[in-house]
Amino acid sequence: MADEISVLIVDDSALMRNLIGKMIEATPGLTVAEKAMNGVFAMQKIPRVNPDVICLDLEMPEMNGIEFLKERKNRGIDIPVIILSSIAEKGAAITIEALSLGDSDFIQKPSGSISEDIHTVADHLTGLLIAYGGQYRKAKGKKVLAPEEYTKKAEPVAGKKTPVSTTFGLFGGPLVKTKPAPPPAQLRKPGRTEIIAIGISTGGPDALRVVFANLSPELKQPILVVQHMPAGFTLEFAKSLDRICPLAVKEGEEGDILSPGWAYIAPGNKHIEVERKGGSALLRLSEAPPVNGHRPSADVLFASVAMAYTNHVLGVIMTGMGRDGAQQLGTIYKEGGITLGQDEKTAIVYGMPRVAWELGHVMEQVPLQEIGRRICEIAKTER
Repeated sequence: MADEISVLIVDDSALMRNLIGKMIEATPGLTVAEKAMNGVFAMQKIPRVNPDVICLDLEMPEMNGIEFLKERKNRGIDIPVIILSSIAEKGAAITIEALSLGDSDFIQKPSGSISEDIHTVADHLTGLLIAYGGQYRKAKGKKVLAPEEYTKKAEPVAGKKTPVSTTFGLFGGPLVKTKPAPPPAQLRKPGRTEIIAIGISTGGPDALRVVFANLSPELKQPILVVQHMPAGFTLEFAKSLDRICPLAVKEGEEGDILSPGWAYIAPGNKHIEVERKGGSALLRLSEAPPVNGHRPSADVLFASVAMAYTNHVLGVIMTGMGRDGAQQLGTIYKEGGITLGQDEKTAIVYGMPRVAWELGHVMEQVPLQEIGRRICEIAKTER
């Protein structure tokens, strides 16, 4: 089918190439363009098969994943890359380096380099391939299936095991175009911004680099970020943001006093909340059950800052699968805070911000390149 997203699989294990290939071929809208056993062969095949997205292992002979990404950058190849590797957790710094070299996203193989249980991450992997590959096709003027077509084609087919949840969950729920609901009534008028909370998921690492690089060094309000990312990665991710941001960026720790000019990234596998104590605000971490399937959860963060700061919150919901953050962004709105959502055109996955918009919880939709500037404008406004 001409509108299918083509995937180049790069892994030194023949078994893994076969298993990943079967998952892709079983997913509506995806097809295998070609397979390669290392970066050298992948480079040779790219001009011939012209894939829409690349699924890349990191540990390979001759040319490993990092070397491949460096060569890809040198050659000006802009095809998106999804890392699927067992090195990820023990090599968090390597994974974050891969992201800085242009890798779009990453998934850990569930049980080592030869993961026969790879099917456990099938929905996540195929969802990422659809999201990044689809965006790449659209950017190149190629046809791509509409979201509702993915859902329609994801119904069970005789003799074919199809991951229905992949395409359904990708865009945040039922794919029915609706007008935004009426916004909730506000309990009070917006006050001066005292804290900024950001919820983000798929496409987040690249998007946050853009936002953080565009922040003003004069921004005084602390920023709290929930980026859906596994434990072990957020420390290195915070360090990578700190290198490009005029503000100080760190992984949040229990008891941190929120300080002007600092941004705090929620640690992987920990919810992040705020407690007002005397004249200070403290960061609190918890291992309470996941919310919306996530820990950390943007809904937990948004509910917490709305309670602690009422009408002095700026809440921002950005690219991501599913609906995390959409409901409690409405609590920020109701309490008199200000809410922004990333627009559909610039979101890798218009899931989380779409649901928030349809619920009437987003005051203003903003393109990615403008979000940093808009945050600073709102933060400076006296109300």
